[in-house]
Amino acid sequence: MSVIEHEGQYYILSESSFADSKNIILKQGDSFGIFDRYGDIFPIGKSHYGLFHEGTRFLSHLEFTIQGKKPLLLSANLREENEILTVDLTNPDYHDDGLDRMIEHGAIHILRKKFIYKGYYFERFHFQNFLNRTLKYRVGFQFNNDFADIFEIRGMERASRGQLLGFKSNGDLLELEYVGLDGVSRKTTIEMDCDCQVGFDENQLDFEMELQPREQKTFYLRIGFVTDGVYPTPLSFDEARPALLSGIRTQKESSCRFHSSNDQFNAWVNASMSDLYTLLTETEHGLYPYAGIPWYSTPFGRDGIITAFMCLWMDPAITKGVLKFLAATQAAELNDFQDAEPGKIFHEMRKGEMAATKEIPFQLYYGTIDATMLFVVLAGEYLQRTNDQETIRNIWPSIQAAITWINEYGDLDKDGLVEYQKKSENGLDNQGWKDSFDSIFYKDGELAKLPIALCEVQAYTYDAKVKAAEMARVLGEDAYADQMTKEARDLKAKFNRLFWSEENATFVIALDGDKEQCDVRSSNAGQCLFSRIAEPEKAKAAMQSLLSEDMFSGWGIRTISKNEKNYNPMSYHNGSIWPHDNALTAFGMHRYDNKDGVNRIFEAMMETSLYMENKRLPELFCGFNRRESEGPTAYPVACSPQAWAVASVFMMIQSCLGIEIYAKEKCLRFNNPSLPDFMDSIRVTDLRINGASISFLADKQHDSVAIQILEKTGDLDVIVKL
Repeated sequence: MSVIEHEGQYYILSESSFADSKNIILKQGDSFGIFDRYGDIFPIGKSHYGLFHEGTRFLSHLEFTIQGKKPLLLSANLREENEILTVDLTNPDYHDDGLDRMIEHGAIHILRKKFIYKGYYFERFHFQNFLNRTLKYRVGFQFNNDFADIFEIRGMERASRGQLLGFKSNGDLLELEYVGLDGVSRKTTIEMDCDCQVGFDENQLDFEMELQPREQKTFYLRIGFVTDGVYPTPLSFDEARPALLSGIRTQKESSCRFHSSNDQFNAWVNASMSDLYTLLTETEHGLYPYAGIPWYSTPFGRDGIITAFMCLWMDPAITKGVLKFLAATQAAELNDFQDAEPGKIFHEMRKGEMAATKEIPFQLYYGTIDATMLFVVLAGEYLQRTNDQETIRNIWPSIQAAITWINEYGDLDKDGLVEYQKKSENGLDNQGWKDSFDSIFYKDGELAKLPIALCEVQAYTYDAKVKAAEMARVLGEDAYADQMTKEARDLKAKFNRLFWSEENATFVIALDGDKEQCDVRSSNAGQCLFSRIAEPEKAKAAMQSLLSEDMFSGWGIRTISKNEKNYNPMSYHNGSIWPHDNALTAFGMHRYDNKDGVNRIFEAMMETSLYMENKRLPELFCGFNRRESEGPTAYPVACSPQAWAVASVFMMIQSCLGIEIYAKEKCLRFNNPSLPDFMDSIRVTDLRINGASISFLADKQHDSVAIQILEKTGDLDVIVKL
């Protein structure tokens, strides 16, 4: 891939595809690895393979050989929780020099098990001889590293780099060090634990192995990520593995579980659950879902909020961690390089060398127009879901600061709408979720004039003020609540007047700097729905537009209509399909009681998952019309797993069942529950609400869905509205 700068924007050019090979991904904390199906890291061209830590590649080549040859692959599998990769291999045909004979393939079984934990990559190799004679062979490893920043791997050219100091052997420890332009020393440490004499030769090591008939032997490889001389706490494979598994189990304890009548759906929802908890990272403020692998394995404000929102009904612990993290990193002062203003919620955080040297502005970058109001929305939804008034009280100053930012900095011309225009020279021109340089345009295809007021941003702002009013009343600040209610009411009226297109019978994508409409049919209108800002008749028309043939491809709702001037089904934002965008639209349709629309989107996403590797919905895919007996078309550089795509299935479940939780009132409500055609029933186990717990079965019965309570503990009312 290459990155070019187009009018100040970073744009990824595809020279190779993340979708064109069978990548296997491991992630834990701030580290992740991308491997081929042999378990190797093989440098092919501008490869994305490697071991990464805090935005830097700490190993770019790891190749395992037997007798100088690549082994034969039997199988490669991730455990259900995605935390351990198991690779079964066997020997290739090789010549035994000592006995002058040929050893055919299939004589030796090699089992590789690998995982990442607390700053280390761990691997165990288990060999077994299945012949009735002694076997001798040479085991080899090739290592290398470039200490490339993640933005270099994405293709950005650098004027200069730091100093690569090369390999250094220190007893049983092999070290490779790089001192970056940021003055930080980064080291990769390599250790081999085996009962053999290991030989080091530049960037490779090897040793002789002998196996008696039917004998088994095991050895271990450990690779560490060292930053500024801080070595991770040394653990053995057998110490780290149970700790890793225990941590995953602990994270999952706060979530409910799902099982439906459709085994293929069960595979999708279980894979999504595993991917979600893979992407969750423990921070000093609690859990935070990193946005996606490989390019976005770091905190993003908008992505973290929406992912938490999608999972809130089933696991509010994620939302609590996100709210605390965002409150702690909220901007406190003006900084044009960062596009920061007091009260603003950040867009993106990076720890790599290029961020530290300000070659890119993303060390802590605030160039997003919507994360600030979505932060307030999430806080209000969290209070309704949990009645955790203590957490809301603790972050209340941050919530008020966010509202102040909306009114003082977000509303650039003080007309009651929120607009964006970057201040950072290297920042993002477009600062909504469609942040490509060409994503906001007029009907004739020309790019829109800045500053821009996006339709969904006004909806988020309306919702933020409604939620701020609700929280203020709980906290006893009635005057503030009254002011927020008035501002929300005024914005709703203005929105429905200014953003409505009579010609297209939907909401326009945006208003430009002159408050002229960008009269483009887009999925942005769908994200206006969950806030309830749309008047009922306008919402009904907008939903019809979203499900029309030019917007709905058969696999989901496109980002823009195929009738628009700039439509391209292979583009990032101008005709592609994003699962999270579809899920948020479905959730909005639920709030306007359009269950047919909800189920149509749900069915499309379900059918898409059947064609995806590991049943994993990617960040996005192409928006071509559905073709008979064919699956959807992949987008070449989509992240997978990607947090809000992974979480989409949980919001789909909530939308079709109409789940609403009111923790203060100790009430679980099912608002007109329905089920899509592919599912006859679904069981939800151990849904926890304010000290109570419930398990229930939603079951199709003729033209409706019955809710059967299977088990309930604690004080909880259940209401089903048909």
